[in-house]
Amino acid sequence: MSKTKKIVRLILQTYLGIIMVSGGVDKFAKPMPEPHDVVAKATKFNFPEKKATLQKILYISGAKQTGYFWEVLGFCELLFGLLLLLQGTAFVGALFLLPISLHIFLFHLFLEPEEYTELFHTALLLSVNIALVLSHRERWKHLLWQAPW
Repeated sequence: MSKTKKIVRLILQTYLGIIMVSGGVDKFAKPMPEPHDVVAKATKFNFPEKKATLQKILYISGAKQTGYFWEVLGFCELLFGLLLLLQGTAFVGALFLLPISLHIFLFHLFLEPEEYTELFHTALLLSVNIALVLSHRERWKHLLWQAPW
């Protein structure tokens, strides 16, 4: 691999790693809302013209109310982001982050389609993640196709 490609890959790994570590830390920064607070907040947006806002509130609050999912998601973002920042484990970090970055993109695509900057940013994160996994294809392509003879 050329030196330029290595530098680009390092920049992309660092970018995605920092974003994911930051997102993981943010998940633990705020206290979990009480169920009655969620209901009170959702009630304020229970109008047809506020459907999109209500969906986002219920989705994120539901993940938080499980008592584990929001924390697991934050831990995975933090761990896989750190793996990306380390050179030796960057491939594993990029591979494990792929479903998470896809989920983040789909959340914004379906629940915030009018937020073009957020949609663009999450599409960029997903694209960077895919590019990082593909840049390591020599490590995993043998898993997809084995010569039949």
